[in-house]
Amino acid sequence: MPHSPEEKKKALARVRRIRGQAEALERALEAGADCAPVLQQLAAIRGAINGLMSEVLESHIRESLGELGEADLRHAQLAQDMTVLVRTYLK
Repeated sequence: MPHSPEEKKKALARVRRIRGQAEALERALEAGADCAPVLQQLAAIRGAINGLMSEVLESHIRESLGELGEADLRHAQLAQDMTVLVRTYLK
């Protein structure tokens, strides 16, 4: 969970954009839109959710291991490696 005011603001902005995308998808489905635009919207929503999940996971990793990383270089490297892994997995 993002704790700093800036991270919280960014996360909430992402959630609001995702909500807007979901509402656009709902309207498209109600209107009987063709499959291609619906699939494109679904892919955009999935990407937005993965981006949000990546940010929250990275924040959690930094909070959990970052404090340890200040005292131990090995923990700092572990936090960096895990962050890269999360970004790669969620792309």
